[in-house]
Amino acid sequence: MERNDIIDFDALEKELQAALTADEKYKRENAAKLRAVEQRVASYEEFRGIVLASHLKPLEQKDKMGGKRTVPWNCHTIQGRTFQDVATEISPEKTPLQPETSADFYRNWRRHLLSGPERYQTLLQLGGPKLGRLFQTDVGFGLLGELLVTLADHVGPADRAGVLGILRSLASTGRFTLNLSLLSQAERESCKGLFQKLQAMGVPRSMKEGLSWEEQGLEEQSGGLQEEERLLQELLELYQVD
Repeated sequence: MERNDIIDFDALEKELQAALTADEKYKRENAAKLRAVEQRVASYEEFRGIVLASHLKPLEQKDKMGGKRTVPWNCHTIQGRTFQDVATEISPEKTPLQPETSADFYRNWRRHLLSGPERYQTLLQLGGPKLGRLFQTDVGFGLLGELLVTLADHVGPADRAGVLGILRSLASTGRFTLNLSLLSQAERESCKGLFQKLQAMGVPRSMKEGLSWEEQGLEEQSGGLQEEERLLQELLELYQVD
């Protein structure tokens, strides 16, 4: 057997575990959605809260305060780790986030990326192609809105092309239209504001500084502005922004 033909069982096991985790998450959230519909929740926020908390388990009588607790209340936060492990994770040093699966990204997004600037820089660092591969099947309930809010709050002119690439990749993920329809009103407003900022950033510097038409044409070609504008118009339709 050739050296390159050797099966990497560790990689296969990791890939299988990631697939099982993603499948479990999807089934859990789908069941929570059905329960929320059956309960006729009063608002979207209540519906969203039920889905986001779907991994939590109800307390049993033996778990009551004051007694010995042998089962963790939230198994997804400390499963397989000691309290010392948890304490060790709290460190001022930040390492680049390199998730291999959507579950990895979601866990780090919730647990380690606690500020808007950190989240924004992580999205730029990963870039559109990487995010598209991570969320090829589905972005996950509630996460699309958080990504859009983060981009809207921190986008800058120098990042315009990168943000457009991220938006294009997110729009190509599975169940994108469904996830878009589930955005809250605040998230929809952030999405609209994001595109307004991107449109404003697209005004050529030549228009602002009074360059000649010849200089303006050269600048637009060198900056790829026309290609970005075509992509922006396409994204406006995909994200259903008026």
